[in-house]
Amino acid sequence: MANLLDQLKQHTVVVADTGDFESMRAYRPQDATTNPSLILKAAQQEAYAPLVDQAVVDLKSSPLSGDALVSAIIDRVLVNFGKEILGIVPGRVSTEVDARLSFDTGGTLAKAHEIIRLYEADGIPRERVLIKIASTWEGIRAAAALEKEGIHCNLTLLFSLVQAVACAEGGITLISPFVGRIYDWFKKSTGNEYTGADDPGVQSVRRIYTYYRQFGYPVEVMGASFRNTSQILELAGCDLLTISPELLGELQASDGPVTRQLSAGEAKASGVQKIPMDEKTFRWMLNEDAMGTEKLAEGIRKFTEDIIKLEGLIARKLS
Repeated sequence: MANLLDQLKQHTVVVADTGDFESMRAYRPQDATTNPSLILKAAQQEAYAPLVDQAVVDLKSSPLSGDALVSAIIDRVLVNFGKEILGIVPGRVSTEVDARLSFDTGGTLAKAHEIIRLYEADGIPRERVLIKIASTWEGIRAAAALEKEGIHCNLTLLFSLVQAVACAEGGITLISPFVGRIYDWFKKSTGNEYTGADDPGVQSVRRIYTYYRQFGYPVEVMGASFRNTSQILELAGCDLLTISPELLGELQASDGPVTRQLSAGEAKASGVQKIPMDEKTFRWMLNEDAMGTEKLAEGIRKFTEDIIKLEGLIARKLS
C-alpha cells in the first residue's frame, strides 16, 4: 500500500506550506505558499541569505531611501523567494501582501500591482502567482478588483463562513480556511480535546466546501494551518491542502488507508441556505463570531510583527 501522502495526492492537490526549498524538492508538491513568518524564518538561515543579500545589492544604489527603500527591498526578497520556489514546483506560489494593509483597499491594490510587476519583469507570468491577502472586508474588495485584472488571489486568515461567502461573491480564485487555529481557539475556550470529524476546524472547512459546491462557486478551497495529520486526512478530497514539511514527513512515513471525505456530488445535495452578502452583513456576522473575530485580528498582528522583524533584518544589512 502507498504511504498516506501518496494516497492523499490521489484525492487532493498537496501544497507545501514553507519557505524551505529542500522540503519542496523532497515532497514534490504542486504549489507552495509563503507568508511573512515563513519568509522571516528562511531569511535568517545561511542557505537563503543570498536571496536577501541580492535584493539589498540590487536596490541599495536606487534613489529610494529610508522606509521606502526597505519596503522595496522586502518586495524584491518576496519575489526572489517566489522565483526560486517556481523553479521547484510546477504550479503556483502564493506571495503575501503586507499585513499592515489589511484594512486598506487602495494600499493592498498598489502593493499587489508592484509584486506582480516584479514577477513579470523577471519573466514569471501572473498565472503562476497568487497574491495572498487577509480576508478582511477591505482585503476582499481589493482582491475582487485584482481578479478583474487577471491577477489571481489567495484569501488567507479565513476563519468563518461569512468571510468565505464574501470571497465567493467577489470572484476570488482561492481561499485558505484555517483549521489548526480554529482548533486552538476551541480547545482553549472549552478545555476539550477534539479529534476526527468532531474537530471544529475540520468542520469549518467542510461547511465552506459544501456551501461553495451547493451554489456552484468555482472558488478553490485550500485547507490550511494544520496541527496534526488527522485534521489533514479528515479533509481528503478538498481542492487543495497546504501542509508544513513536518506533517508532510509524517504522512510520507505512515501507512494505512486514505478515504475521500469531501466530494462535490455530496456537497451539492446538502440543502444549505444561501447567505445574501453585503458589507453590513459581513461586518455583523463576523462580529457575532467571537472565534473568527479574535483569530483574524491575532493573525494580522502576528504577520505584522514578523514583517517588522524582516524590516529590521533588512535595515541592519543596509547599515
